[in-house]
Amino acid sequence: MSTRYARISLTSPFKDFALGLVATVALALSGCASLTGPPGGAEKSAATPGAAASASGSASASVPASAQAGQPRPFAEIVKDAKEMPGLIRMWQKDEKIWLELAPDQFDTLYLFSTSLTRGLGEKWFFGGIMWDDNVVSFRKAGTTIQLIARNQRYFAKHGTPEARAVEEAFADSLLTVAPIVSQPHPDRKSVLVEANALFLADIPAANGMLERMFRQPYAFDARGSNITAIRQTAEQTSINLSANYVLGRVIQPPATPGPVPATPPPSTVPDIRSLLLGFNHNFTKLPDAPMRPRLADDRIGFFTTTRFDYSNDTAFTPRVNYVKRWRLEKSDPAAALSEPKQPIVFWLDRNIPDRYRATVIAGILEWNKAFERIGFKDAVQAKVQPDDADWETVDARHASVRWMLSARPLFGGVGPSLADPRTGEILDADVGIDPVRIRNRRFQRVEQVSPPIAPPLFGMRGAFVCERAEFGANETGFALDLLEARGLIEPDSPEAEEFALADLKETVMHEIGHVLGLTHNFRASTIYTQTQLADPEFTRTNGIAGSVMEYNPVNLALANERQGAFNMVTLGPYDYWAIEYGYKEFVAAEEADELKRVAARSAEPQMAFAQDDETAAGVDPDATQGDLGADTLEFAERRIALAHELWDRWQQRTLKDGESYASLRRNITRGLEQVRSASIIAAKHIGGISILRDHSGSPRAPLNPVSMERQRAALKVLETGVFASDSFRFKPEFLRRLSIDYFDRTETDFNAGIEALPRSYDYSLPAQVLAVQRESLNRVMSEGVAQRLLDSEAKLDDPAQALQLSELYATLHRSIWSELKSGKDIPLLRRNLQREHAGKLATALLRPAASMPADARAIIRADARALRSELGTTRTRNGFSAAAKAHIAEMTSMLDEALKAPVVRQGV
Repeated sequence: MSTRYARISLTSPFKDFALGLVATVALALSGCASLTGPPGGAEKSAATPGAAASASGSASASVPASAQAGQPRPFAEIVKDAKEMPGLIRMWQKDEKIWLELAPDQFDTLYLFSTSLTRGLGEKWFFGGIMWDDNVVSFRKAGTTIQLIARNQRYFAKHGTPEARAVEEAFADSLLTVAPIVSQPHPDRKSVLVEANALFLADIPAANGMLERMFRQPYAFDARGSNITAIRQTAEQTSINLSANYVLGRVIQPPATPGPVPATPPPSTVPDIRSLLLGFNHNFTKLPDAPMRPRLADDRIGFFTTTRFDYSNDTAFTPRVNYVKRWRLEKSDPAAALSEPKQPIVFWLDRNIPDRYRATVIAGILEWNKAFERIGFKDAVQAKVQPDDADWETVDARHASVRWMLSARPLFGGVGPSLADPRTGEILDADVGIDPVRIRNRRFQRVEQVSPPIAPPLFGMRGAFVCERAEFGANETGFALDLLEARGLIEPDSPEAEEFALADLKETVMHEIGHVLGLTHNFRASTIYTQTQLADPEFTRTNGIAGSVMEYNPVNLALANERQGAFNMVTLGPYDYWAIEYGYKEFVAAEEADELKRVAARSAEPQMAFAQDDETAAGVDPDATQGDLGADTLEFAERRIALAHELWDRWQQRTLKDGESYASLRRNITRGLEQVRSASIIAAKHIGGISILRDHSGSPRAPLNPVSMERQRAALKVLETGVFASDSFRFKPEFLRRLSIDYFDRTETDFNAGIEALPRSYDYSLPAQVLAVQRESLNRVMSEGVAQRLLDSEAKLDDPAQALQLSELYATLHRSIWSELKSGKDIPLLRRNLQREHAGKLATALLRPAASMPADARAIIRADARALRSELGTTRTRNGFSAAAKAHIAEMTSMLDEALKAPVVRQGV
């Protein structure tokens, strides 16, 4: 592709921003233009030149007399001696000035306007190369100004109908930026000039809101310190690079008295936090002349979707339509069983990817061709390397890419956003980012960041960047490699360690490419293979370790002395083939609806197991879980607890090499605790759990099925013996004395079970870390939701007598947590912490019951509290207890006495 490229180094004259402000305010006062910004209020502030001028304090710049008089200069006079830059939108450059030339037929023409961050901060989602936002836009002439309008594509009706007119009146567009017309029309083309500086040197990306959100500092866009740095032109695209300065007029200081949660730190990677020079790339791209035929989504298969509302037919059940997001893929030879596509899906490896990893990245991309070949496409997905001397950038629209994204503090391992034609769901561009910290530092692994948003997009950044499980990948590979090293199977920096890292990289690339092919997560796919199959090296090499690479698959770790299957998911699973068939197989238009129903009806087949982020976030289905593996999720939880204990035992017996940091021991404790925490949550999800299936009518399975009572009781036993038992966490004193910190990485944190990261102390508090693990699973099993589901399950069982009763659950917790009251053994600190947590939950349920707490649950809790109070009263003077234990018993007795005085509150079901 021929690309015209101009690199510009200039300062940004500000005089025309004042002109823009004057013109815009005048129009607003006359009712000819709306200054109402895009949705989001303050988060979208400074999105117009007027706002930008206010932010930089330069609204008093001079205005040319001709402009004040309302007489723009002749077109030829302005562009005299200027360099013409033809392209999708013709541009002109003369010294520090740049103009857009807009012809009459370009007004109200739809363009895809996308923004990428080309230079970031290396932290808090400000990563160079990441997609930021996109809109369908058009230029609108409003009096003496040009407005860039984000056009509302979400709501539509058949063109030319009364319904279309009603839609237009009902739903608003948004103004992104505005600038004055600076020339008279061209004598022949009738086009006009708009100064690019006035149009684009504004906070169009709404980064000020994102900065304030992430750093709690009031950053404002500074137009005087910003400038256009490069223009790239093709017939299909116009790209404008900016250096955007964001400034602090006043640095917000932390409170003089620290609170329970430390103040959010300011940016840590810049020389002076008062100025952040971010880079943005704005792309204008042509939308397809002939829109792709959209494909309706099916909720049994996980695709990202474009959701629109079609008001053309008021007899439809709902106006909502969901289109699959997919690339346009058509056979060159429709009659051939296997044909090359007319236009393949090409991913460019950015030139910033080191040479030694390019082969692995390419292998991860091309792995998807196996799925496309099965539906008749040869070489549908291709990988190419950007030449070092290329005059284009991979952040430009229409260059799908994979690139390295460096970070100062790892936040993710891979990210796979894309942008699509909102009219049809056709994917037009995608930029996969890989954080290579996974390769150079084994403490971190994959955490992919494209879960569907649970809220509207924030601060202009793409909503697809919401992630709910950032800690999973950071721990998994470190845990696996530490355990394998302790077993003597892998040494750091050995060929085996390199092979392990490259397999992880390939899996990550496959996962992210799956996203940019349109696939969402599948958090049930890890349940299709048995433990016997997972232990078979040949089976796992051929079939993988799960049903899909779109899972958060943990490392497949065998117990000591077991056979070891493949560690990673480095090939496609059966679900991946099925999903690609639904999204990309070609069908005759008249037959497509029936054929898609036939494909989707396979959802009841065991290997097509599927659950999206929604089921996982609900937390009620133990099989819809991130980071589990195997058909028996409860068995996986038990195995992970056993592996954590093996890691601790081996490292407690291990002699460090001379000069090796003791901080590695501390990290091992943390990684093991994270494994126990994750396992305890998996076990806890079985109690009151519901299997949620997306089957439609005609399937032999019901969509809502309580977890069997046998498995619920088994899960309770796992918690009782593995998490709440008196010997669940045992460490040698000499080992605990060696848990030093990494003195060069004071920002590291100890385990905190999802609580906001706190700087670690010099000392290591094992009781505090253990309590964080126990508290999370205890909170879950004693929650109002679990209580309600256990009560509800009786009505869903053929034999209600087999149901796990609330009284049985609470009695089991009581027996396990307070076992010393029966045994007469002393109560150490770890146990006192857990007991205090349990008694506190009983007291809170009586004194301040949640509105959602079922009445039966509160009654049973009151009975349990009375029973515990009675036990405490009979044992408080026992001689076998230490002074601390006696004081603890006395305190718990007083707490329960006060709680039991609370009056009974009548509640509904």
